[in-house]
Amino acid sequence: MFDVGLLELLLVGIVALLVVGPERLPKLARTAGMWLGRGRRFINTVKDDIDREIKADELRSILEKQKQNNPLHEIVEDTKQNLEQIKADTKSAVDLNPKQAASKEKQ
Repeated sequence: MFDVGLLELLLVGIVALLVVGPERLPKLARTAGMWLGRGRRFINTVKDDIDREIKADELRSILEKQKQNNPLHEIVEDTKQNLEQIKADTKSAVDLNPKQAASKEKQ
């Protein structure tokens, strides 16, 4: 993000030492580090929340598309119709066999 080299860090350290003084500089450095850490954690939390929301929206849109297409419902209905047709064919075949056997016995 920032292109800060060793020379720039050394210059900032010297200016801070002169402005703040050597006795308060370590406490200031700890406080600055603490706030930087909190800031980074906050930013990472916000990024994670945004990513989760985006993924949730994508998942919702995929589920809506699947509800609209719903090929499983069509497959179940086709299977039911096929089973009913097979049942009817089997019943008619079973009903014909006794009649044909009786007519053959009469002959």
